[in-house]
Amino acid sequence: MNHPEKKNLDEPAPPHNRAWQIIKSTVAAAFGVQSEANRQKDFDSRNGVYIYIASGIIFTVLFVFGVAWIVRMVLASAAA
Repeated sequence: MNHPEKKNLDEPAPPHNRAWQIIKSTVAAAFGVQSEANRQKDFDSRNGVYIYIASGIIFTVLFVFGVAWIVRMVLASAAA
């Protein structure tokens, strides 16, 4: 029988997978749908909580500017 090899959890993920995981975790946390298991996995990662704090701040700034831009576009079209 062939048994799949277990992956070593200490091995770093490829950069594109890691970036995607950080984005998914940040968006899930922002909308309040982050599971406890994923939250624990994120905080136990090598970089700890700092990368997630930075990504949360970046997400918040982009979200606020995005909403402000949408409001500005709606108000401009309503005034025309």
